[in-house]
Amino acid sequence: MNWLRSCFCRAALVCITLTACASLFGPKPATPLYDVRSAVVLSGPNMPAELLSGINDRVNAAINATVRDTVLPRVVLTIRVISIQKGLGFQKDRNVAKISVDAASVEDGSVIAVSAFDVTSMAADPKLADEIIAEDVAARIRSVFSLSGRSR
Repeated sequence: MNWLRSCFCRAALVCITLTACASLFGPKPATPLYDVRSAVVLSGPNMPAELLSGINDRVNAAINATVRDTVLPRVVLTIRVISIQKGLGFQKDRNVAKISVDAASVEDGSVIAVSAFDVTSMAADPKLADEIIAEDVAARIRSVFSLSGRSR
């Protein structure tokens, strides 16, 4: 009788595990797409100008290169560089930027999408840190909003 109860418990555990794993491999819900019209980059004081202009130039170039075949909700992006930490880690080559992005409707100005993330990059040369971080942040935004990585 004990072995029967043990077999039943094990079978139930296997079924629960398989059910949980099946959700990992099932179809993922489609992420919403937007027709991004422009972007602006904001930050607090003492943020490197190279970082802000680098993010702005890369994201706006991707917006200009992106062509949509269907009509999508039109938005403008507000990209905020919340903080940046440079020279982290044992070799002082790791940099972390905290970013938030709001997508506001062109029609009525309401915020319809929000994204927040951290970007970690490595820069052996501290002089290149801002450019590398700017590219990594722009790449993440291109990915989140399905923007083209190539310019026209």
